[in-house]
Amino acid sequence: MPRALTQSTLAAGVRALARRDRDLAALAARNGLPPMWARRPGFPTLVHIVLEQQVSIVAARSLFRRVRAELGDMTPEQVARRGVLGLHRLGLTRQKASYCHALAHAVLDGSLSLSGIARGDDITGRSALLALRGIGPWSADIYYLMALRRPDVWPVGDLALAVARNERRLDAMAIGRGPTPVALLSGHAKATEKLRRTHGTQGNGRLAG
Repeated sequence: MPRALTQSTLAAGVRALARRDRDLAALAARNGLPPMWARRPGFPTLVHIVLEQQVSIVAARSLFRRVRAELGDMTPEQVARRGVLGLHRLGLTRQKASYCHALAHAVLDGSLSLSGIARGDDITGRSALLALRGIGPWSADIYYLMALRRPDVWPVGDLALAVARNERRLDAMAIGRGPTPVALLSGHAKATEKLRRTHGTQGNGRLAG
């Protein structure tokens, strides 16, 4: 089985990086370990991630819960049975309804095995996700990071992380040193709050799929 991030490995990683990066050392000393933000692997989580594309976490969560309640459960069978038009009538955009419907059929016809992706190597599994309509690099990365808890994933399309990176890069230029990945993470919360106020999009807002 591929390795997954746990509380103990997260703590060990933070300690190792804190020894190499003074920004993280100060952040860890002040705030402790970052949250895991773990989600249960499987079809419902992948649908939830599709709903989170380019909207706020709160809006996506509300829509997911409403659709799940209307369907009785968030399963491939229920989503496929409702159809694209039926999903659209529940509040999904036509595009996202089409994505979720196609995802349900991919699971049902066996062309997508989420259990196989969880057991397999990251390159093959990520390619399988990217082959699906509506699953771009951001969505695949978020699934690997939060559902499968892979330790070496960076969601390159995350809008808040991009803003944090740019802000930390400017700070680093002012003091004559390059920004570290950990320093970028320390700016993520600040960037997320700024995006929430200006765009209604939280840390899961993305620049691409």
